[in-house]
Amino acid sequence: MEALAMEKLDIMNASKRLDVKNACIDQSRFVCVGAERLYFENVSLAGTKITDANMSDLEIDGAQLGGAFIHNIGLPPEGHPAYTPGAEQRPLRFESCDLRGSRIERCDLSRVEIADCELSGMTINGIPVEELLKSYFEK
Repeated sequence: MEALAMEKLDIMNASKRLDVKNACIDQSRFVCVGAERLYFENVSLAGTKITDANMSDLEIDGAQLGGAFIHNIGLPPEGHPAYTPGAEQRPLRFESCDLRGSRIERCDLSRVEIADCELSGMTINGIPVEELLKSYFEK
C-alpha cells in the first residue's frame, strides 16, 4: 500500500484563526508568528523545539516532560531586539511536579523558595541537602 503524501499549506502575511481537530501537523514550522492564547488538549508535542519565544503566563498542566531540556530561560539579554533595561523576570511556579533525577545547572536561584517537598537524595554543589538542614536545625 502506498503512503499518502502530506498536503502542504502555506499561510503567509495573513491573519487567521485556525480550528484544528483530529489532524496531523507533524513537522510544521511557525516562524515570526503571533500565536497568543493558543489552546492544546490531548496533543503530542514530542520533539517540539521552541526558540526565542515570549511564553509569559504559559500554563502547562498534566504534561509528561521526561527528557525535556529547558535552557536559556529569562528576559532577553542586552543586545537582543526585545531587551528592556531594568526589567525584572517574573517568578516561575512549579507545583505538584515530579522532578526526581532532574538537574539544575548555572541558574540564578536567588530568592527561590522550596516548601513541602521531598528532598531525599537532593544535593547542592554535591552537598546533601538533608545534611545541611539537619545541621541548620541542630544549631
